[in-house]
Amino acid sequence: MTPVRHRDLLVLAAAVAFATWLVVRAGYGALAGFHWWLPLPLLLLAVVEAMGARTLHVRLAADRERRRAPGRSPATAARPVEPMLIARLAVLAQASAWVGAVIAGLWAGVLLHTVPALGRLAAAREDTVAGVVGVLVAAALTLAALWLEHECKVPPGEDDDAATSSS
Repeated sequence: MTPVRHRDLLVLAAAVAFATWLVVRAGYGALAGFHWWLPLPLLLLAVVEAMGARTLHVRLAADRERRRAPGRSPATAARPVEPMLIARLAVLAQASAWVGAVIAGLWAGVLLHTVPALGRLAAAREDTVAGVVGVLVAAALTLAALWLEHECKVPPGEDDDAATSSS
């Protein structure tokens, strides 16, 4: 499984932003208003993934410490992490990174239309606030997902140690 490339996420977000801008520009008057709280459910997912990344980091560090000194148990004993859990978290992280990039592109496309129209359209102010919140929340989701994906990587040489100890 290869890690998500940051460049690919940026290209996807830019392409979605352009496509969204075209759609919003063509039918802005027919769209319902965007409220600032619309992107907040993604913030919950971003917080959960960031907490998961932090917890996984602590558990893996404790597991590595336990392997280095098998006779001693660390002060903060954590349950060992199952490899399938790490694989599932890695898939979740990659999917969330892609979703975050798409959502950031959608809100950026809205902003591309509403920011220039702030002075002439009354609805543009609330839609701009929603767009800014949306871009920030989507960026937070993408960053949390990339952090979780990073924590799921096996450090160099750890595969060799596991293979040597099991032989």
